Amino acid sequence: PLEKCPLFYQLALGHVNQEVYNFLASSGAKYGVGFWKPGSGIIHQIILENYAYPGVMLIGTDSHTPNGGGLGGICIGVGGADAVDVMAGIPWELKCPKVIGVKLTGTLSGWTSPKDIILKVAGILTVKGGTGAIVEYHGPGVDSISCTGMATICNMGAEIGATTSVFPYNHRMRTYLEKTGRADIAALAEEYKELLVPDTGCEYDQLIEINLNELKPHINGPFTPDLAHPVSSIGSVAEKNGWPLDVKVGLIGSCTNSSYEDMGRAASLAKQALDKGLKCKAKFTITPGSEQIRATIERDGYSKIFNDVGGVVLANACGPCIGQWDRRDVKKGEKNTIVTSFNRNFTARNDANPATHAFVTSPEIVTALAIAGTLKFNPETDYLTAPNGEKFKLQPPTGDELPARGFDPGQDTYQHPPSDGTGLRVDVNPQSNRLQLLEPFDKWNGRDLEDLQVLIKVKGKCTTDHISAAGPWLKFRGHLDNISNNLLIGAVNVENDAVNKIRNQLTGEFGGVPDVAREYKRNGVSWVVVGDENYGEGSSREHAALEPRHLGGRAIIVKSFARIHETNLKKQGLLPLTFADPADYEKIRPDDKISITGLKTFVPGKPLQAILKHSDGSKETIELNHTFNETQIEWFQAGSALNRMKELQK
Repeated sequence: PLEKCPLFYQLALGHVNQEVYNFLASSGAKYGVGFWKPGSGIIHQIILENYAYPGVMLIGTDSHTPNGGGLGGICIGVGGADAVDVMAGIPWELKCPKVIGVKLTGTLSGWTSPKDIILKVAGILTVKGGTGAIVEYHGPGVDSISCTGMATICNMGAEIGATTSVFPYNHRMRTYLEKTGRADIAALAEEYKELLVPDTGCEYDQLIEINLNELKPHINGPFTPDLAHPVSSIGSVAEKNGWPLDVKVGLIGSCTNSSYEDMGRAASLAKQALDKGLKCKAKFTITPGSEQIRATIERDGYSKIFNDVGGVVLANACGPCIGQWDRRDVKKGEKNTIVTSFNRNFTARNDANPATHAFVTSPEIVTALAIAGTLKFNPETDYLTAPNGEKFKLQPPTGDELPARGFDPGQDTYQHPPSDGTGLRVDVNPQSNRLQLLEPFDKWNGRDLEDLQVLIKVKGKCTTDHISAAGPWLKFRGHLDNISNNLLIGAVNVENDAVNKIRNQLTGEFGGVPDVAREYKRNGVSWVVVGDENYGEGSSREHAALEPRHLGGRAIIVKSFARIHETNLKKQGLLPLTFADPADYEKIRPDDKISITGLKTFVPGKPLQAILKHSDGSKETIELNHTFNETQIEWFQAGSALNRMKELQK
């Protein structure tokens, strides 16, 4: 059928998204910025292949920007407003992080891969153990890891909350730079390599030691990337917990694991199965991270192997990793298991189905489990059965670190900026439902915030995926009002343990979170969100801060914040506040009104007060901490960082 034709799909997708591409291309041209066109791949892979280098400091508007740490760069994920500051020549600031050292000894071998290192670290530190810290890998075990393997580890450091992760410069980085056309940078790094490794006698705020000789393949999940299990035990753990054993889909690739080496090692396993007459029992998808990787694995025969074993090579894009997956093999609400080599596995992230049990592991293990079709398969010890009845074991995966014939660049997808774009216009249609110019938020009125209605008191984990869902919603990223219809639709309401069902205090009726927020806004009722630990972990997703501000939110009060989200909230003129006593979370009732006082004397380091007004007429006062500095207080007073930037230009 025509709709199954890849070319038809690409043309249809291009038509649907054309106005967005026109906007990006026209704005890049006007402001002298290069534009990687659709089909280029995932930006983190493009950065590694073209821009990152040892010693660079780079910020990017995604939590997986630290991928560049695989080339010895200090690459940090930030919100979009932070990037705007930098592009406008305003200094970027960050609270000085601690440094967690991870000492690696021994050598990677067999079924163990770089992914297993970060899966192990995630199990040790949990999703918030790296918050406020840079993770620095070091030790003799580093030399057994490829440059792209180091990038995998740094990329997924976002899942432990780390500010960034970094590896010391070594010969693996030099070889990668040379293979990607940057021999001059490699030579310069060699000249100054003593500056690109840990200082002699340096001390760490925390030290973790991992012996790679003893490290076993891991698989983490479901529903959180820090629930670590050895692959050898996941079958029995799944049985005990009632997790589905049948693997419905195996997915490899994404910005975390789409290197040439990853694809080669996965293809070596697929080839073994094919040689015995086997194909995958589970559905199997492969997502190249860049056009260069796609073209190279096609030239070198890996794509054919994947297709022959029953796999489907997808577009060079984030794809199912960020929810861009029109999944139809299970119904929404149907309990099932998928395994991926992605970085995150929060509830409903990949396919919008909250009943999908997603597990994160290496591409090699994903491939093996897709062939076997069950979590109970341990490729190190278990046998597969060929169609002729022969029992055989998969041999450990093998794959070249880099292509012997060099990389095939594929199609040229880069748009160079013009020498002068002053006469060009940024292309935005005022009637578009995909793009909308941002209107300035209102300034602080100089008074305390009185009688803020509790919009929702969130129970448990609340990531940026819960606050601003991805998947089909991503088409509205350029239209704040439309995307605001997903505000907190994934968060659990403490009042009824329900998702996207809160009580409208004006009517007494229950409704969706964005619907109630909109009614409060129409009636001039400002509101506050109350949350739990590590609120806003996960993707840097700036919309998770823009949406509450747009719909009338004034403050977010939680036990603790994830770093990027806290800064994003400040940038939009909201007050991200934490309980001085975390037990005060229990004092707030879903129908409370909260007044935040002390704003007239708002200064760094001085707590604010909250007066809780209960519906029974009683009141309580609690103390709220904040991390605002003087500049950030100016953002709040101006209504947003952009407003403040405009004030400074006058």
